[in-house]
Amino acid sequence: MSVFASLALAAASAQAAPVPPDYRDSASWLCLPGREDVCSWPVTAHPLEPTGWGTPVTTTPDPQAPVDCFYVYPTVSSDSGMNSDMTPSSSEEMLFAQLQFSRFSSVCKPYAPVYRQMTVGAIALAATGADMTAYGQVAYGDVRAAFREYLKTHNKGRPFVLIGHSQGSIMLEQLIREEIEGSDAQDLMLRAILPGWNIMVPEGEVVGGSFRQVPGCTGASETGCVMSWSTYGTGDAPTSGALFGYSKVPGLRPLCTVPSGSANNREWTSLDGFWFAKSRYPVKGGPIRWSGEGPPPGPFATSEDLVEARCISAGQRGYLEVRTTPRDIGDSRTDRIGGEPGMGNFFFPGWGKHLADIAIAQDDLIRLIDRLGQDRVAAGQR
Repeated sequence: MSVFASLALAAASAQAAPVPPDYRDSASWLCLPGREDVCSWPVTAHPLEPTGWGTPVTTTPDPQAPVDCFYVYPTVSSDSGMNSDMTPSSSEEMLFAQLQFSRFSSVCKPYAPVYRQMTVGAIALAATGADMTAYGQVAYGDVRAAFREYLKTHNKGRPFVLIGHSQGSIMLEQLIREEIEGSDAQDLMLRAILPGWNIMVPEGEVVGGSFRQVPGCTGASETGCVMSWSTYGTGDAPTSGALFGYSKVPGLRPLCTVPSGSANNREWTSLDGFWFAKSRYPVKGGPIRWSGEGPPPGPFATSEDLVEARCISAGQRGYLEVRTTPRDIGDSRTDRIGGEPGMGNFFFPGWGKHLADIAIAQDDLIRLIDRLGQDRVAAGQR
Protein backbone atom coordinates (compact mmCIF):
# COMPACT_ATOMS: atom_id res chain seq x y z
CA MET A 1 0.00 0.00 0.00
CA SER A 2 1.27 3.49 -0.79
CA VAL A 3 2.25 5.98 1.92
CA PHE A 4 -0.66 8.17 0.77
CA ALA A 5 -3.14 5.34 1.19
CA SER A 6 -1.74 4.44 4.63
CA LEU A 7 -2.01 8.03 5.89
CA ALA A 8 -5.53 8.44 4.50
CA LEU A 9 -6.70 5.21 6.13
CA ALA A 10 -5.14 6.23 9.45
CA ALA A 11 -6.94 9.57 9.31
CA ALA A 12 -10.24 7.88 8.49
CA SER A 13 -9.81 5.43 11.38
CA ALA A 14 -9.30 8.34 13.76
CA GLN A 15 -12.70 9.81 12.95
CA ALA A 16 -15.49 9.48 15.50
CA ALA A 17 -17.66 6.40 15.11
CA PRO A 18 -20.59 7.32 12.86
CA VAL A 19 -24.13 7.22 14.19
CA PRO A 20 -26.36 4.87 12.16
CA PRO A 21 -29.24 6.65 10.41
CA ASP A 22 -32.84 6.15 11.52
CA TYR A 23 -34.96 5.33 8.49
CA ARG A 24 -38.16 5.98 10.45
CA ASP A 25 -37.14 9.62 9.97
CA SER A 26 -38.19 10.93 6.57
CA ALA A 27 -35.04 13.10 6.52
CA SER A 28 -33.05 9.88 5.94
CA TRP A 29 -34.69 9.45 2.54
CA LEU A 30 -34.00 11.23 -0.74
CA CYS A 31 -37.35 10.11 -2.13
CA LEU A 32 -40.61 9.04 -0.55
CA PRO A 33 -44.03 8.88 -2.23
CA GLY A 34 -46.43 11.73 -1.69
CA ARG A 35 -44.02 14.42 -0.53
CA GLU A 36 -42.08 17.27 -2.13
CA ASP A 37 -38.62 16.00 -3.07
CA VAL A 38 -36.39 15.34 -6.07
CA CYS A 39 -38.63 12.47 -7.22
CA SER A 40 -41.77 14.61 -7.21
CA TRP A 41 -40.37 17.37 -9.40
CA PRO A 42 -41.71 17.38 -12.97
CA VAL A 43 -38.95 16.69 -15.51
CA THR A 44 -39.17 18.36 -18.92
CA ALA A 45 -37.07 16.95 -21.75
CA HIS A 46 -36.73 17.86 -25.41
CA PRO A 47 -36.87 14.96 -27.90
CA LEU A 48 -33.75 14.70 -30.04
CA GLU A 49 -35.10 14.08 -33.55
CA PRO A 50 -33.37 13.62 -36.91
CA THR A 51 -34.52 17.09 -37.98
CA GLY A 52 -33.73 18.88 -34.73
CA TRP A 53 -35.35 19.41 -31.34
CA GLY A 54 -38.93 18.28 -30.88
CA THR A 55 -41.77 19.51 -28.69
CA PRO A 56 -40.82 19.20 -25.00
CA VAL A 57 -42.44 16.47 -22.92
CA THR A 58 -42.90 16.66 -19.15
CA THR A 59 -42.88 13.58 -16.92
CA THR A 60 -44.80 13.72 -13.63
CA PRO A 61 -45.30 11.21 -10.78
CA ASP A 62 -48.25 8.82 -10.76
CA PRO A 63 -49.61 8.66 -7.19
CA GLN A 64 -51.63 5.55 -8.13
CA ALA A 65 -48.70 3.56 -9.54
CA PRO A 66 -49.19 -0.15 -8.76
CA VAL A 67 -45.48 -0.87 -8.23
CA ASP A 68 -42.80 0.40 -5.82
CA CYS A 69 -39.23 1.20 -6.88
CA PHE A 70 -36.35 1.09 -4.38
CA TYR A 71 -33.29 2.95 -5.71
CA VAL A 72 -29.70 3.07 -4.47
CA TYR A 73 -27.54 5.72 -6.13
CA PRO A 74 -23.96 5.22 -7.39
CA THR A 75 -20.68 6.63 -6.04
CA VAL A 76 -21.19 10.38 -6.11
CA SER A 77 -20.08 11.79 -2.74
CA SER A 78 -16.96 13.93 -2.50
CA ASP A 79 -17.29 14.20 1.31
CA SER A 80 -14.08 13.87 3.29
CA GLY A 81 -13.43 10.48 4.86
CA MET A 82 -14.22 7.00 3.61
CA ASN A 83 -18.00 7.18 4.13
CA SER A 84 -20.26 10.08 3.24
CA ASP A 85 -22.39 11.98 5.70
CA MET A 86 -26.19 11.89 5.66
CA THR A 87 -26.63 15.36 4.17
CA PRO A 88 -27.40 14.98 0.45
CA SER A 89 -25.88 17.51 -1.93
CA SER A 90 -27.81 19.12 -4.77
CA SER A 91 -24.82 18.51 -7.08
CA GLU A 92 -24.20 14.90 -6.02
CA GLU A 93 -26.85 12.63 -4.45
CA MET A 94 -29.85 14.74 -5.48
CA LEU A 95 -28.54 15.34 -9.00
CA PHE A 96 -27.96 11.66 -9.69
CA ALA A 97 -31.35 10.73 -8.24
CA GLN A 98 -32.87 13.22 -10.65
CA LEU A 99 -30.88 11.95 -13.62
CA GLN A 100 -31.22 8.22 -12.96
CA PHE A 101 -34.41 7.73 -10.98
CA SER A 102 -36.88 10.59 -10.67
CA ARG A 103 -38.66 9.87 -13.98
CA PHE A 104 -39.42 6.33 -12.79
CA SER A 105 -41.96 7.89 -10.41
CA SER A 106 -44.26 8.11 -13.43
CA VAL A 107 -44.71 4.32 -13.23
CA CYS A 108 -43.78 3.38 -9.65
CA LYS A 109 -43.82 4.86 -6.15
CA PRO A 110 -40.26 6.02 -5.42
CA TYR A 111 -38.17 5.04 -2.40
CA ALA A 112 -34.54 6.17 -2.28
CA PRO A 113 -32.61 6.17 1.01
CA VAL A 114 -29.72 8.46 1.80
CA TYR A 115 -26.87 6.18 2.86
CA ARG A 116 -23.30 6.56 4.09
CA GLN A 117 -21.82 5.37 0.86
CA MET A 118 -18.13 4.83 0.20
CA THR A 119 -16.95 8.19 -1.09
CA VAL A 120 -15.09 9.01 -4.29
CA GLY A 121 -11.95 9.15 -2.15
CA ALA A 122 -12.60 5.67 -0.80
CA ILE A 123 -13.02 4.26 -4.30
CA ALA A 124 -9.75 5.91 -5.35
CA LEU A 125 -7.97 4.30 -2.39
CA ALA A 126 -9.49 0.93 -3.22
CA ALA A 127 -7.79 1.19 -6.61
CA THR A 128 -4.42 1.31 -4.79
CA GLY A 129 -5.15 -2.00 -3.07
CA ALA A 130 -6.38 -0.56 0.24
CA ASP A 131 -8.89 -2.69 2.15
CA MET A 132 -12.27 -0.95 2.05
CA THR A 133 -14.25 -3.78 3.67
CA ALA A 134 -15.15 -1.90 6.85
CA TYR A 135 -16.40 1.13 4.91
CA GLY A 136 -18.39 -1.06 2.54
CA GLN A 137 -20.04 -2.66 5.57
CA VAL A 138 -21.12 0.76 6.83
CA ALA A 139 -22.69 1.58 3.46
CA TYR A 140 -24.40 -1.78 3.12
CA GLY A 141 -25.67 -1.68 6.70
CA ASP A 142 -27.51 1.55 5.89
CA VAL A 143 -29.07 0.15 2.70
CA ARG A 144 -30.15 -2.99 4.55
CA ALA A 145 -31.70 -0.94 7.37
CA ALA A 146 -33.54 1.24 4.87
CA PHE A 147 -34.90 -1.77 2.99
CA ARG A 148 -36.04 -3.42 6.22
CA GLU A 149 -37.85 -0.21 7.17
CA TYR A 150 -39.39 -0.06 3.70
CA LEU A 151 -40.73 -3.61 4.05
CA LYS A 152 -41.97 -3.03 7.59
CA THR A 153 -43.63 0.36 7.12
CA HIS A 154 -44.22 1.12 3.46
CA ASN A 155 -44.51 -2.01 1.35
CA LYS A 156 -47.84 -3.48 2.51
CA GLY A 157 -47.52 -6.45 0.17
CA ARG A 158 -46.91 -4.44 -3.00
CA PRO A 159 -44.63 -5.68 -5.80
CA PHE A 160 -41.34 -3.80 -5.98
CA VAL A 161 -38.46 -3.22 -8.39
CA LEU A 162 -34.88 -2.71 -7.21
CA ILE A 163 -32.86 -0.15 -9.19
CA GLY A 164 -29.18 0.58 -8.66
CA HIS A 165 -26.08 1.63 -10.48
CA SER A 166 -22.38 1.05 -9.74
CA GLN A 167 -21.98 1.15 -5.93
CA GLY A 168 -25.77 1.09 -5.70
CA SER A 169 -25.82 -2.17 -7.66
CA ILE A 170 -23.12 -3.60 -5.37
CA MET A 171 -25.30 -2.81 -2.36
CA LEU A 172 -28.41 -4.33 -3.95
CA GLU A 173 -26.56 -7.46 -5.05
CA GLN A 174 -25.67 -8.15 -1.43
CA LEU A 175 -29.20 -7.24 -0.31
CA ILE A 176 -30.73 -9.79 -2.69
CA ARG A 177 -28.32 -12.49 -1.57
CA GLU A 178 -28.69 -11.88 2.18
CA GLU A 179 -32.17 -10.41 2.66
CA ILE A 180 -34.38 -11.36 -0.29
CA GLU A 181 -33.48 -14.81 -1.58
CA GLY A 182 -35.49 -17.41 0.29
CA SER A 183 -37.64 -14.80 2.09
CA ASP A 184 -41.22 -13.63 1.58
CA ALA A 185 -39.79 -10.56 -0.14
CA GLN A 186 -38.58 -12.69 -3.04
CA ASP A 187 -42.19 -13.29 -4.11
CA LEU A 188 -42.74 -9.51 -4.21
CA MET A 189 -39.62 -8.64 -6.23
CA LEU A 190 -40.81 -7.99 -9.78
CA ARG A 191 -37.33 -7.33 -11.07
CA ALA A 192 -33.89 -6.07 -10.08
CA ILE A 193 -32.15 -3.63 -12.45
CA LEU A 194 -28.45 -3.59 -11.51
CA PRO A 195 -26.27 -2.08 -14.27
CA GLY A 196 -22.70 -0.92 -13.83
CA TRP A 197 -21.53 -3.91 -11.84
CA ASN A 198 -20.51 -7.52 -12.47
CA ILE A 199 -23.41 -9.79 -11.56
CA MET A 200 -21.84 -13.18 -12.15
CA VAL A 201 -23.35 -16.26 -13.80
CA PRO A 202 -21.71 -19.51 -14.92
CA GLU A 203 -20.86 -19.56 -18.62
CA GLY A 204 -23.95 -20.56 -20.57
CA GLU A 205 -26.24 -20.26 -17.53
CA VAL A 206 -28.50 -17.55 -16.06
CA VAL A 207 -28.20 -18.42 -12.36
CA GLY A 208 -25.64 -19.87 -9.98
CA GLY A 209 -22.94 -17.21 -9.64
CA SER A 210 -23.87 -14.12 -7.63
CA PHE A 211 -27.21 -15.63 -6.60
CA ARG A 212 -28.44 -19.08 -5.64
CA GLN A 213 -32.01 -18.66 -6.87
CA VAL A 214 -32.56 -15.33 -8.66
CA PRO A 215 -31.89 -15.80 -12.40
CA GLY A 216 -30.88 -13.35 -15.07
CA CYS A 217 -33.85 -12.02 -17.03
CA THR A 218 -34.41 -13.56 -20.45
CA GLY A 219 -37.54 -11.67 -21.57
CA ALA A 220 -39.59 -8.53 -21.01
CA SER A 221 -42.47 -10.22 -19.16
CA GLU A 222 -40.34 -12.31 -16.79
CA THR A 223 -40.53 -11.50 -13.08
CA GLY A 224 -38.34 -12.31 -10.10
CA CYS A 225 -35.19 -11.92 -12.18
CA VAL A 226 -32.22 -9.55 -12.44
CA MET A 227 -31.01 -7.37 -15.30
CA SER A 228 -27.40 -6.21 -15.48
CA TRP A 229 -25.01 -4.78 -18.06
CA SER A 230 -21.84 -2.74 -18.40
CA THR A 231 -21.67 -0.47 -21.42
CA TYR A 232 -18.76 -0.33 -23.87
CA GLY A 233 -18.53 1.29 -27.27
CA THR A 234 -17.83 -0.75 -30.38
CA GLY A 235 -14.10 -1.44 -30.65
CA ASP A 236 -13.52 -0.93 -26.92
CA ALA A 237 -14.13 -4.39 -25.44
CA PRO A 238 -13.09 -4.92 -21.80
CA THR A 239 -9.69 -6.55 -21.47
CA SER A 240 -8.23 -8.65 -18.67
CA GLY A 241 -8.23 -6.53 -15.53
CA ALA A 242 -11.16 -4.32 -16.61
CA LEU A 243 -13.28 -3.22 -13.68
CA PHE A 244 -16.55 -3.92 -15.48
CA GLY A 245 -17.56 -6.56 -18.00
CA TYR A 246 -14.74 -9.01 -17.27
CA SER A 247 -14.55 -11.86 -14.78
CA LYS A 248 -11.36 -12.70 -12.90
CA VAL A 249 -12.78 -16.18 -12.24
CA PRO A 250 -12.65 -18.72 -15.09
CA GLY A 251 -16.04 -20.38 -15.63
CA LEU A 252 -17.95 -17.26 -14.59
CA ARG A 253 -18.81 -14.19 -16.61
CA PRO A 254 -20.71 -10.95 -15.93
CA LEU A 255 -24.39 -11.19 -16.80
CA CYS A 256 -25.48 -9.07 -19.75
CA THR A 257 -29.09 -8.27 -20.53
CA VAL A 258 -30.17 -5.76 -23.17
CA PRO A 259 -31.89 -3.02 -21.13
CA SER A 260 -34.92 -2.86 -23.41
CA GLY A 261 -35.84 -6.33 -22.10
CA SER A 262 -35.38 -7.98 -25.47
CA ALA A 263 -35.33 -11.78 -25.34
CA ASN A 264 -32.64 -11.84 -28.03
CA ASN A 265 -29.58 -10.33 -26.38
CA ARG A 266 -27.23 -11.04 -29.28
CA GLU A 267 -29.02 -9.01 -31.96
CA TRP A 268 -28.65 -5.25 -32.32
CA THR A 269 -31.61 -3.66 -30.54
CA SER A 270 -32.60 0.00 -30.70
CA LEU A 271 -32.73 1.83 -27.36
CA ASP A 272 -34.62 4.92 -26.18
CA GLY A 273 -32.62 7.09 -23.79
CA PHE A 274 -32.69 10.11 -21.50
CA TRP A 275 -29.65 12.42 -21.42
CA PHE A 276 -28.27 15.28 -19.38
CA ALA A 277 -27.55 17.23 -22.52
CA LYS A 278 -26.02 20.23 -20.76
CA SER A 279 -23.65 18.28 -18.54
CA ARG A 280 -20.17 19.81 -18.18
CA TYR A 281 -18.54 16.48 -17.41
CA PRO A 282 -15.52 15.77 -19.67
CA VAL A 283 -16.32 13.70 -22.75
CA LYS A 284 -13.84 11.69 -24.81
CA GLY A 285 -13.45 13.55 -28.09
CA GLY A 286 -14.66 16.84 -26.65
CA PRO A 287 -18.14 18.24 -25.92
CA ILE A 288 -21.01 16.54 -27.69
CA ARG A 289 -22.91 18.50 -30.35
CA TRP A 290 -26.24 16.77 -29.84
CA SER A 291 -27.96 18.24 -32.88
CA GLY A 292 -26.76 20.01 -35.98
CA GLU A 293 -29.83 22.23 -35.62
CA GLY A 294 -28.46 23.93 -32.52
CA PRO A 295 -27.79 23.47 -28.80
CA PRO A 296 -30.34 21.75 -26.54
CA PRO A 297 -33.13 24.12 -25.46
CA GLY A 298 -33.07 22.70 -21.92
CA PRO A 299 -30.89 20.51 -19.71
CA PHE A 300 -32.54 17.19 -20.59
CA ALA A 301 -33.09 15.33 -23.84
CA THR A 302 -34.81 12.11 -24.82
CA SER A 303 -33.89 10.03 -27.82
CA GLU A 304 -35.63 7.32 -29.80
CA ASP A 305 -33.46 5.11 -31.95
CA LEU A 306 -30.27 7.09 -31.26
CA VAL A 307 -28.34 4.12 -29.88
CA GLU A 308 -28.46 0.39 -30.48
CA ALA A 309 -26.95 -2.35 -28.36
CA ARG A 310 -26.25 -6.05 -28.15
CA CYS A 311 -24.76 -8.33 -25.52
CA ILE A 312 -21.33 -9.85 -25.99
CA SER A 313 -20.89 -12.96 -23.83
CA ALA A 314 -17.70 -14.84 -24.59
CA GLY A 315 -15.27 -16.53 -22.24
CA GLN A 316 -14.79 -14.32 -19.20
CA ARG A 317 -16.35 -11.28 -20.90
CA GLY A 318 -19.96 -10.22 -20.54
CA TYR A 319 -20.80 -6.65 -21.58
CA LEU A 320 -23.19 -4.47 -23.56
CA GLU A 321 -21.76 -3.23 -26.84
CA VAL A 322 -23.33 0.03 -28.04
CA ARG A 323 -23.12 2.20 -31.12
CA THR A 324 -25.15 4.99 -32.63
CA THR A 325 -27.71 3.78 -35.14
CA PRO A 326 -27.16 4.02 -38.92
CA ARG A 327 -28.27 7.43 -40.22
CA ASP A 328 -30.07 8.66 -43.31
CA ILE A 329 -28.73 11.68 -45.16
CA GLY A 330 -29.88 14.82 -43.39
CA ASP A 331 -30.06 13.24 -39.93
CA SER A 332 -28.62 15.95 -37.69
CA ARG A 333 -28.21 13.90 -34.50
CA THR A 334 -24.90 13.25 -32.80
CA ASP A 335 -22.88 10.14 -33.60
CA ARG A 336 -21.25 10.21 -30.12
CA ILE A 337 -22.80 9.71 -26.69
CA GLY A 338 -19.86 9.79 -24.27
CA GLY A 339 -20.17 8.21 -20.83
CA GLU A 340 -16.50 7.37 -20.14
CA PRO A 341 -15.51 8.36 -16.58
CA GLY A 342 -12.46 10.56 -16.44
CA MET A 343 -10.68 13.62 -15.15
CA GLY A 344 -9.63 16.32 -17.58
CA ASN A 345 -8.33 14.54 -20.67
CA PHE A 346 -7.66 11.22 -18.89
CA PHE A 347 -10.34 8.53 -19.08
CA PHE A 348 -10.25 5.44 -16.89
CA PRO A 349 -9.37 2.25 -18.79
CA GLY A 350 -11.63 -0.72 -18.12
CA TRP A 351 -14.66 1.38 -17.19
CA GLY A 352 -16.27 1.64 -20.63
CA LYS A 353 -19.20 4.08 -20.91
CA HIS A 354 -20.03 3.56 -17.24
CA LEU A 355 -21.75 6.93 -16.80
CA ALA A 356 -24.20 6.15 -19.61
CA ASP A 357 -25.37 2.75 -18.32
CA ILE A 358 -28.86 4.00 -17.39
CA ALA A 359 -29.06 6.99 -19.75
CA ILE A 360 -28.82 4.87 -22.91
CA ALA A 361 -32.16 3.14 -22.24
CA GLN A 362 -33.99 4.97 -19.47
CA ASP A 363 -37.23 5.26 -21.45
CA ASP A 364 -37.08 1.54 -22.27
CA LEU A 365 -36.66 0.72 -18.59
CA ILE A 366 -39.57 2.95 -17.59
CA ARG A 367 -41.83 1.27 -20.14
CA LEU A 368 -40.64 -2.14 -18.98
CA ILE A 369 -41.61 -1.42 -15.36
CA ASP A 370 -44.92 0.03 -16.51
CA ARG A 371 -45.75 -3.19 -18.41
CA LEU A 372 -44.79 -5.36 -15.45
CA GLY A 373 -46.98 -3.26 -13.16
CA GLN A 374 -49.93 -3.33 -15.54
CA ASP A 375 -49.59 -7.11 -15.85
CA ARG A 376 -49.86 -7.38 -12.05
CA VAL A 377 -52.94 -5.16 -12.07
CA ALA A 378 -54.53 -7.29 -14.79
CA ALA A 379 -53.82 -10.38 -12.73
CA GLY A 380 -55.49 -8.77 -9.71
CA GLN A 381 -52.29 -8.73 -7.65
CA ARG A 382 -51.88 -5.25 -6.26
